[in-house]
Amino acid sequence: MKTAHRQPVKQTLKFQRVSISAFQRLNARLAEAEETLRAIRSGEVDALVTAGRAGPQVFTLEGADHTYRMLIESMNEGALTLAVDKTILYANRCFARMVQCPLEQIMGGSFRRFLSKEDRAKLQPLLKRVAKSGTKIQVLLNASDGSQMPAQISIRPLAKNGFKHMPICMVVTDMTEARRNEERLRVLTHRVVQVQEDERRRVAIELHDHITQLLCAVLVRSQTLADELSPRDGPSKREAIKLREMLGRTAEAVERISRNLRPSVLDELGLVAVLRDTSTEFADRTGVSVKLACVSLTARLAADTELTLYRILQEALKNVEKHARARRVAVRLTQHGVFVQLAINDDGIGFDTDYLPAGRNGKSGLGLLGIRERITFVGGSLNVKSAPGRGTTITAQIPLGNLRGGGRKIR
Repeated sequence: MKTAHRQPVKQTLKFQRVSISAFQRLNARLAEAEETLRAIRSGEVDALVTAGRAGPQVFTLEGADHTYRMLIESMNEGALTLAVDKTILYANRCFARMVQCPLEQIMGGSFRRFLSKEDRAKLQPLLKRVAKSGTKIQVLLNASDGSQMPAQISIRPLAKNGFKHMPICMVVTDMTEARRNEERLRVLTHRVVQVQEDERRRVAIELHDHITQLLCAVLVRSQTLADELSPRDGPSKREAIKLREMLGRTAEAVERISRNLRPSVLDELGLVAVLRDTSTEFADRTGVSVKLACVSLTARLAADTELTLYRILQEALKNVEKHARARRVAVRLTQHGVFVQLAINDDGIGFDTDYLPAGRNGKSGLGLLGIRERITFVGGSLNVKSAPGRGTTITAQIPLGNLRGGGRKIR
């Protein structure tokens, strides 16, 4: 019985001695790792040996003097040095704050864990080409608390200095405030566009309801005057007829200006009707053939979307009239899944898309710039394809998510 009781006691004591010994070894290794990290950050060492599949590897931290390290640590941007396998050889405290992770958990780990799958795929080909020149990419950094931060990564190659493969330097810039400013600017731009459209509507109503009516009244009076003059009043009658014709052309011009400012048919009958009217008026006035093809959409689009598509056609036809020297224009409105697409193609002289044609006072491409802002706000995209001698194609695509209440059908 005594032997049976003594045996478990010996095993327990032996286990305790082994556990204490293992704990002491782990504690010593942890202390050594912490001391190594402290020495690296303070610039007291210039080389690091790591164990890998191919055996021990030496990473030389050349130039890691105290002054240099102090400069890097005082930066307001994240700084990283990566090995070819994306292992983080060095990171400054700013980057640690960005990803909300202790430095000792960053260095020696992979940079890939801070990126989404999509951003990893975008970064991979850039890292392969980085040996030739530096590059930049915008990503979302994944922080340890699950949040994401928009960032711009500037990538540059470093001298090999004993490395088998060229290490990589990264500077990480927090783009949070820049994104906020972009959003504020976009909202402000949209507000300016809204105010501009409201003013156009007001002026269009004034022209239509007052100026056009006054011109029509004067036109009727001039017609009456011309009719009352006898053939014996030859010169006076001819002048009255010329005056009537001038007044008629003036009334038509004012009416056209009013429609261009804000066509009432857009609010009353919808997008297809205004595209048809605008194409017909342009063809009649300029002699340029316009072929229009429109599908019936499932429902009325949101007012902003319809107005944006109308302004795109208006700007495209204006460019055709002023610059393209085209003989034919094709306008096509289609629906692809959850998107509505407007494409305008002309057979004009075209242009180099890297150098937009200059308008008056040296202002280049301001119309297209405004259209891009409009279409971005409604969640769409604009694509301009052109080449000298090959015409121009403008394609706008906008999601159908924004529909008018009641789902009124397009005629």
